[in-house]
Amino acid sequence: MRESRPTQEPQSQAYLDALLGWFVRLGADGDEITLPGLCVAAAAQLSQCELSQWYWRDESTGRLELIAQHLFGVLCSDDPVGTKDFQHEQVLHYVLNHKTALSLEDLTGSMYECGFLPALETPWEALSCVPLFNRDKAINGVLLLASQCRRNLQDYSLSLSQLGSFALTQRALLKSQCSTGSIALLSDCKPAPRAEFGLIGSSTAMDQTYRLIGKVMQTPYTVLLRGETGTGKEVVARAIHSAGPRKSKAFVVQNCAAFPEGLLESELFGYRKGAFTGAERNHVGLFDAAHGGTLLLDEIGDMPLSLQAKLLRVLQEGELRPLGATAAHKVDVRIIAATHRDLCAMVAQGSFREDLYYRLAQFPIELPPLRERDGDVLLLARDFSQQASIALGRVPVSWSSAALDQLSSYAFPGNVRELKCLVERAVLLCDDGVILPVHLSLPAPPANDSVDATLRQRLERVERVFLIDCLHKNRGNRTRTARELGVARRTLLYRLARLKIPVGDVREEG
Repeated sequence: MRESRPTQEPQSQAYLDALLGWFVRLGADGDEITLPGLCVAAAAQLSQCELSQWYWRDESTGRLELIAQHLFGVLCSDDPVGTKDFQHEQVLHYVLNHKTALSLEDLTGSMYECGFLPALETPWEALSCVPLFNRDKAINGVLLLASQCRRNLQDYSLSLSQLGSFALTQRALLKSQCSTGSIALLSDCKPAPRAEFGLIGSSTAMDQTYRLIGKVMQTPYTVLLRGETGTGKEVVARAIHSAGPRKSKAFVVQNCAAFPEGLLESELFGYRKGAFTGAERNHVGLFDAAHGGTLLLDEIGDMPLSLQAKLLRVLQEGELRPLGATAAHKVDVRIIAATHRDLCAMVAQGSFREDLYYRLAQFPIELPPLRERDGDVLLLARDFSQQASIALGRVPVSWSSAALDQLSSYAFPGNVRELKCLVERAVLLCDDGVILPVHLSLPAPPANDSVDATLRQRLERVERVFLIDCLHKNRGNRTRTARELGVARRTLLYRLARLKIPVGDVREEG
């Protein structure tokens, strides 16, 4: 038996950087023929194993075929594809049936038969098999690693299973595109509703928000926006107003927590001359100011109970009576309410009227926190930095990869508002035209963050950073971007669509 040699730990930063590099390379490769070979080369390099194999499973027949093999740093093809079915080999059969990885640290004393591995003068000592899943979470393959040293390969299982599954899905898509001879171009696709709303964000978490806005914007329904502080509730309210039939009328905002009870009632409903001491003239309330348009009642959970009853009457009857007036009058206002509070809990506690809650929650929209909007941080940061540069009369700044990486790693408890303030400060501190981590002054990530969580976040964003930078550098020209990256244009278009990088609004020059 050969002595075990030191290997790169899968928890180390060097391993993660190498892993991310392979993800980028696999994602940029547009040739379905070479993709399996790249995958086994990646697995062999990352695990430092002498052997790496990729088995592909035919869904219709159940056959398990060896389609790529990397042995001692050389890509081999000893067996033509399809000449042998490996589905009944013990270790491979175990992974297929149990849908889980199998790692063996000592093959010489193992109960599993591994005679199907390449026969060499020095025997195989350690082995690891990981399942490869397609987009439907079904097993479509197995990635096998083998070492001539007695080693524990289990720690590599998760990351290499994710890498292999990514390559498998990429290969299936490229194969499908080749068979149909076409690919959907981003410019030919129907524009996403988000472009109409003027909102920034292409994450899956925001898709539901866009869908709900599209449903409600042309209706007279009352909307209740719920979400953490700083998630952009006022921005969404403006988007609903601006995209709806009332866009030519006023959009009025009132924060219900900004005034004491007496003043808030006067602001909302207005008053007549002599209604109270100091009322020396008639005052038009915000409901009348918003007539025909939209009134946003922000922080509705802070409205006093006595005013809640009066608001309910306006919503139900469409009329109000200013303070000191003897008669009510009709008013046509669309109400959008916003809150970060749990109104259901407040109803249960008796601090919020149940009938008003159901009237306001006619069409609720939950806004996701920024930490759940994968990839949107970078899009928002770029837009905020451009706005800040214009406001300061400066040339737009650029972003270093380290700064973008630090932004993506931060949870932003203050959500979009915190990000905006952070970026504006960074632009002000930036003297050389490039925002660096030192300009952000973000706290270091907790040392106990799980490796799995770090992988999910970093793997999702690395391509976004890379591709967005290249697109900006080439002023949105996808042909030049693909040429610079050394990939087929259709591959670039696919990656942009898959990562939901919006380029429809970027002018593509010839």
